[in-house]
Amino acid sequence: MSVKPVKAISIIGMMSELEKVIKFCGDSQMFHPDEAMSFYSNTQNFVPLAQKNPYSAPLQSFEAAAELAGFQLEYTKLKNFTVSPSGILKYVKFFASKTEEMVNRKLRAEQETDSCERTIQQVEHFVGSDIDFTEIMKCRYINPTFGRLPLESYEKLSNYSDNPYVLFFPCTNDETHYWGAYFSPPDQKNEIDRIFSSLYFEKLDIPEIAGTPEHYKQELEKKLAEKQQELEHCKKLIDVFWKAEKDKCHMYYSKLTELNSYNEIKRYVYKYNKSFILVGWIPAENEDFFTRQLDGIKSIEYSLSDGKDEIKHSPPIIMKNPPFIRLYEYYVKMYGLPCYNEVDPTAVVALTYTLFFGIMFGDVGQGLIVAIVGALMWKLKKMEIGRILVPCGISGMIFGCIYGSVFGFEEALNPVYKALFGLDEKPVDVMASETINVIIYGSVAMGFLTIAVIMLINIFSSIKRRDLENALFGANGVAGFIFYVSLVVGMVCQLFLGIALMNAVYVICLIILPLLLIYLREPLGGLVEHKKNWQPEKWGEYLIQSFFEVFEMCLGYLTNTMSFLRVGAYILVHAGMMMVVFTLAEMVGGVVGYGIIVIVGNAIVMALEALLVAIQVLRLDYYEIFSRFYIGEGREFTPVVAHSNVKE
Repeated sequence: MSVKPVKAISIIGMMSELEKVIKFCGDSQMFHPDEAMSFYSNTQNFVPLAQKNPYSAPLQSFEAAAELAGFQLEYTKLKNFTVSPSGILKYVKFFASKTEEMVNRKLRAEQETDSCERTIQQVEHFVGSDIDFTEIMKCRYINPTFGRLPLESYEKLSNYSDNPYVLFFPCTNDETHYWGAYFSPPDQKNEIDRIFSSLYFEKLDIPEIAGTPEHYKQELEKKLAEKQQELEHCKKLIDVFWKAEKDKCHMYYSKLTELNSYNEIKRYVYKYNKSFILVGWIPAENEDFFTRQLDGIKSIEYSLSDGKDEIKHSPPIIMKNPPFIRLYEYYVKMYGLPCYNEVDPTAVVALTYTLFFGIMFGDVGQGLIVAIVGALMWKLKKMEIGRILVPCGISGMIFGCIYGSVFGFEEALNPVYKALFGLDEKPVDVMASETINVIIYGSVAMGFLTIAVIMLINIFSSIKRRDLENALFGANGVAGFIFYVSLVVGMVCQLFLGIALMNAVYVICLIILPLLLIYLREPLGGLVEHKKNWQPEKWGEYLIQSFFEVFEMCLGYLTNTMSFLRVGAYILVHAGMMMVVFTLAEMVGGVVGYGIIVIVGNAIVMALEALLVAIQVLRLDYYEIFSRFYIGEGREFTPVVAHSNVKE
């Protein structure tokens, strides 16, 4: 439940050594560059390097050409491949132009092939008719137009009966169109074309030397065969080119990717006279390796400082958690990364989320299905939520054993309890009247204990951040913890246990005094932290504002604690929904009908409740737990890496 320590490193050297430093920082894959200006007080003579990255445009051209041709470029970590920048750019130009030429030729062949196929399909509708396209197209006093007209448009031709030239002569028809022609005199052609266009007429382009439909179709089929042959030839040329250039392409692409990525570091470089300044972060555990390599570069000086001493610069975060807890970093990152000097809440999320999910979704069979589905989601789709569902499903199975529920069958495990523990029935009968009160009170007690523990974590986290005001006098600090715990314990003893704990001394010392400290939080915090201006500018405004804040805080304690009732509510909801399923199954009757209702009902309950429980538990973590101790304003450690899929 922590983050890995990092160190800030400031590198200063002659401009002649800049390229070596940048290459090393990139190759190390452990350097996170940062804004140098914020690390120095006197930056009057700092000038941004402001060099344009010469590799960005060629890389985009390389990737665009490969995508156009359908080539899959792969990045490989290069060891023995040296080439000059001009050599890379020359190859990119060759690759892009050659690929564009071949692809354009292939596209033209595809377009011509598609055009031939469409025209053949259209001409087939005229085959068998007594038509000679060539003779008709030679007419001087009429303009023939061949094509197809939708059935509904053909029926609308009667609306143009006043125009003697709006006539359509069908040859054939299918389910959607009539195929035929209309004829118009030269002086009426534009108007007739406009009318048929409004009727969604689709024109068939016929050359003057087409001949009969049969002859025209034969010519088209001959042309189609030629274009298909040309298309296959184009595809073969592309395949041959890729086989010949594949390995070389990967090498040049990898080198270009590295140079492009490493040149991005220059955005953080500043010039100081004839020297450069580069600041960044490295993992503390890699300090020795990193500095040994820098020592090999002449005229380079560097200085290091611990991340804890550079809190004002917001050190980047590398989360460090065991495998099980690491699964829940997905939820933490959705909310926000921890700051360098605060507690990593991932362990809290892992524990509470898994525990609450299991309590609310207690069923052996359904928990098993959720775990299997989660494993498949991760295995097949690499969905992060899938990995989280696996331990959640197992937790549901564990609590299902306690509730004695297997796919809603409440008595299925009774023989197991009898054989192993000598029990006549399951340990917890969820729907029993006496159990319901225990579940409700238990949920509230769970909420109280969770909030109390989170307050202790907040006190520790605040001290770690050196925020004494929040640690001592905050609503979730020492004063808030004493007030909340004393109030709840006192009320429970007084109302439920018959112990008269709420006497005058108890109330004054453990309830009123902590509440007063919270009320005066800001001035007291200022005094403790030795602030000069610890007093409010206007005491009247402060006291009124603080009163409403304390009142809201007290309501928050109540609502946050009661919010945990949803844990118990979902235990009862789950059992109630399964009771409905079995009631419907018994009403349908019969082995087949009963089985179908039970299977479908289980599926619906699993899908619906798993979704609702997952959301509700996440809500508890975000709103009732995180809000008490977690800031989540950290930034991720993102070292310069040439490519995410590195192959050694």
